[in-house]
Amino acid sequence: MDKGISFYFGFANDIETRVAMIKDSGLNAVMTNADKKFDFQNGSIKKQCKLFKKYGLKVTSLHMQYNAEDLPYFWKEGRFGEKLKKILIKDVKIAKKYGFKCVVVHLSGEYSSIGERRLKEVLNVCEKCNVPLAIENIHCQKLFLDTFDHIDHEMLRFCYDSGHNHAFDKDFDYLTKFADKLICLHLHDNDGTEDQHNFNRFGNIDWDMIARKLAGRTDLSLDYELLLPNKDYTIEECLKEVKKQADELEAKILKYSKSQK
Repeated sequence: MDKGISFYFGFANDIETRVAMIKDSGLNAVMTNADKKFDFQNGSIKKQCKLFKKYGLKVTSLHMQYNAEDLPYFWKEGRFGEKLKKILIKDVKIAKKYGFKCVVVHLSGEYSSIGERRLKEVLNVCEKCNVPLAIENIHCQKLFLDTFDHIDHEMLRFCYDSGHNHAFDKDFDYLTKFADKLICLHLHDNDGTEDQHNFNRFGNIDWDMIARKLAGRTDLSLDYELLLPNKDYTIEECLKEVKKQADELEAKILKYSKSQK
């Protein structure tokens, strides 16, 4: 299985050095975004992807560009919602250009016919570009469910975020209920009280349970989305830990995959 990490995970060092260190760690994939407000820590999406290609790293998911406070406007009448739609369409085209597997989307607000129309317009572009739109489970479970209840489209897929599930709605089984929609992963841990984007050793997620539910899905990249608050370790130690966690999760998934045959 491929194993990756979010390009920014708490260490804003020189980006080529960071790409080289990710490659040297044994990880072979990376997920990122094209948001210009993060250029100071990531570089432009063009520069990032040039470096990923140079060092032989696969690109997996591209995260949508957004400001959290703007997201509810997607479901409301007006120019702000239209602007969000256009930004999302731009992200789909960027993903197509650079070979990303999908675009990951956060949905926030209240479901509406206006937002449904906009989302279907985006999905039509996804179909033309052959780039799925992966809705991430965040803290808005009702909107997540309403979206899949109202829209049946082959380009509408699911991004599973382990930390969000554990912190916000740990009793809801996304991996089983939306197994047929699952296309990518955001893996990280927490203690169940809040979203922490941390290592397993600082959290209490049942990774064996997650491995059981991912059995048979060896097509997925084990991508870790970290934002590490504890800088008592180096970037090398961080990458070594991510690779270790990914290897351990892969071993569990493969074990349960074999037991299903």
